[in-house]
Amino acid sequence: MTNWLPDLTTGSGPLYQRLADSIETDIDRGVIGAGAKLPPQRDLAYDIGTTVGTVGRAYQLLRERGLVSGEVGRGTYVLGQRSDDTTTDLLASDPHVEGTRYIDAPRGKLRFDSTAAPDIGQGDIVADVLSRTAQDHPYEISSYTRDFPDRWFEAGCHWLSRNSFRPSRDGIVPTLGTHAAVMAAIAALTTPGDYIIFEHLTYSQISRSAGLIGRRTALVTSDDEGLDPEDFERVCAQKHPKMMFLMPTAKNPTLVTLSAPRREAIARVAREYNVILIEDDLYGDLTDDPTPLLAEYAPERTIVAGGLSKSVAAGVRGGWLACPPAYRHRIRVAHKMLTGGLPFLLAEVCSRLVLSGQASEMRKRSIVDINARIAIVRKTLAGFDFKAVDNVPFVWLTLPDPWLSGTFKNACLEHGVLIDDEDEFKAGRSEQVFHGVRFGVSQPSRREDIAGGVGVIRRLLDEGRAGYDSFS
Repeated sequence: MTNWLPDLTTGSGPLYQRLADSIETDIDRGVIGAGAKLPPQRDLAYDIGTTVGTVGRAYQLLRERGLVSGEVGRGTYVLGQRSDDTTTDLLASDPHVEGTRYIDAPRGKLRFDSTAAPDIGQGDIVADVLSRTAQDHPYEISSYTRDFPDRWFEAGCHWLSRNSFRPSRDGIVPTLGTHAAVMAAIAALTTPGDYIIFEHLTYSQISRSAGLIGRRTALVTSDDEGLDPEDFERVCAQKHPKMMFLMPTAKNPTLVTLSAPRREAIARVAREYNVILIEDDLYGDLTDDPTPLLAEYAPERTIVAGGLSKSVAAGVRGGWLACPPAYRHRIRVAHKMLTGGLPFLLAEVCSRLVLSGQASEMRKRSIVDINARIAIVRKTLAGFDFKAVDNVPFVWLTLPDPWLSGTFKNACLEHGVLIDDEDEFKAGRSEQVFHGVRFGVSQPSRREDIAGGVGVIRRLLDEGRAGYDSFS
């Protein structure tokens, strides 16, 4: 490609983004064909009068868009475009799988791959609140939501308050669940090409979603006490990230809770390197852990996200985030752009559940049910290396030798139990191997099913690999 140069006279945004857009346009037009090698970064930087780093960011953005691939020592090449027939075949290969999970559980399988709130009779309560909401607000339901009533913000203040953390009303954003809350914050406060830090094992759907909108992932190591502040500082110095996502209390999937000294150290590093912190407190909301929230150590840069999915009812999609007031408007606009807007019906139902005390009561009942199920796990798996925490609806099981995480997941599937292997929680390509699996205990409706499913896991552990063979 000795004669090709990008057109940077059009477009908007940073130079690296305009460069990536120009290359993408030329790929779409056929100016740069499939299999073509892009110019070396240093050569292109010289030709267009910019830095090698700018070209590197553009090439990285093209990789994230799935347009090119690069290998050290060989260069960056344009990928071939898939035909419509190929796309159809790929989509049709297994329409029931999303990521590493089944969307719809195969018939006869126990769903141990979910941590949504257990069924404790929420349906009748929610039905009553829905009916009264429809009667009280027929006009609001028939139209788009343009004005947010004060009670929606009050509900967020109430639900996100924990220990001594009390968010202010002017920092609350009602959202369509916790995932949407976090993604709105990422979209509003970072730009394509920015690095976001994740732990190697975490709620990985955030990193995957962030990648879809052009953000890059940087990984930070953890140990038995959680995220390592020293490694966090190292990554900050090397990558200059804009944001970090973490779950300080009852982290998914390992159930680690960060100590107060570590939270204080993380806040110090974030302040020094100007990193925004997103604190997902979805499971912390279920615990009795007294450790102050990370937001109390760095209130000027911490966003707290939470919702109703794990403790009340996942189907109502209730969520809020609490942020520094200066961020609130941008996040609210980003949430609307990403989701299409907050439906009045759902937001009103969630606020009524919280402000009436019904949500808190359902949370108490859910915790009682979760603890009864966790007790079954503790009894059945006694003697094996696993972690379970009171009130939290999942278990992290460290597998004995010679089990591998994916192999154990497949063995459980063939014996009728759906669980998650460690790959489901990897935020990016990681060389670390944990030899662990996570399984939830909240979704099977009967406790007898919990006992049966955990019994399958126990038998596989007892028998080892000699008790499992696959003919697929």
